[in-house]
Amino acid sequence: MHTMWKGTISFGLVNIPVKMHAATENKDIKLRQLHKKCKTPIKYEKTCPNCDEDVKSEDIVKAYEYAKNKFVILDDEELEALKKEQEDKAVEIIDFVQLEEIDPVYFEKSYYLSPNDGGSKAYALLREALTDSGKIGIAKMMIRSKEQLAVIRVYKEAIVVETIHYPDEVRAVSDVPNVPDQEAVGQKELDTAKLLIDQLTTKFEPEKYKDDYRTALMELIEAKKNNEEVEVGKENKEKPDNVVNLMDALQESLNRAKSDKPKSTKPKNKTTGKKTAKTKSPVKKKKATS
Repeated sequence: MHTMWKGTISFGLVNIPVKMHAATENKDIKLRQLHKKCKTPIKYEKTCPNCDEDVKSEDIVKAYEYAKNKFVILDDEELEALKKEQEDKAVEIIDFVQLEEIDPVYFEKSYYLSPNDGGSKAYALLREALTDSGKIGIAKMMIRSKEQLAVIRVYKEAIVVETIHYPDEVRAVSDVPNVPDQEAVGQKELDTAKLLIDQLTTKFEPEKYKDDYRTALMELIEAKKNNEEVEVGKENKEKPDNVVNLMDALQESLNRAKSDKPKSTKPKNKTTGKKTAKTKSPVKKKKATS
C-alpha cells in the first residue's frame, strides 16, 4: 500500500511515528474523448488567450484573484516554505469527543495510519485507549498543501484519520431553496411510513451493496470488445515548435521573393537606356521650337 505521508501523531507526551495510506479508491470507469472523424484522443492544451500561444508549465505562475481581474502573485518558493513550515509540525490531538457528536455532513476522506519505525508500542497504546474510552481525537494536519481538520479513530485493528470540513465549509441549511416548513402530517400516513421503515430495517452489511451502473458499463465494454467493435485511434501528431514555424515562414518568404523578382540582364538595361534617350530628344526640340 502506497505511503502518501509520514509524520508524528501526538497526544500529551506520547509521540507516535506513523505512515498514512489512502483507505479508499475511486473505481469510476474513465472514458476518453476521441475525435469522431479519425478516433484520435483529444488533447487539452494550456493556452494564453491574450498572447494567442501555448503556455509551458514553467511559464505559469499561481495567483489569487482578490477582485475582478486583479491578482496577487504567489511564488512557488513562498508557497513551498509555508507548506514546509506546517508539515514539520507534529499532528497533535487537541480534543477528544464522541463520534456521535459529529454529523456525517462534515466527513470528507478516510486514511489508514500504520506505525513507522519504532512506533508500534505507542500505536497500540493509542488504539487501545481510544477503544476503551469510546472517544475519537480531533487534530489538525497538512495533507497535499492544505491544512485539514481531522478525526482520529479506530476502525477494526487500524487507526484511521478522517478528514472533516471546517464549519465555514459546510453551507447553511437555511440557504437550501424550497425546504418546506413544519406541516401537519396525518397520523395514519405517519404510522404507515414508520411501519415501512421497520420492515426495511436490517443490519448494515456493506458487501451486499454494488455499483450496478459500473458493472453494467463494464459488461457493455467487454461485449463490444469481444465482438471486435473496436476502433484503432491515430497517434497524436506533435505540434511543430514555434522556432521551426518561424524558420519555415522565413524560408518560404525568401523563396517567394526570389520567384517574384523580375529577371533582368545588363544588355536589356542598355537597350532600355537608348530608348529613353530617343524619346527625350524630340521633346527638347519641341520646346526649342516653341
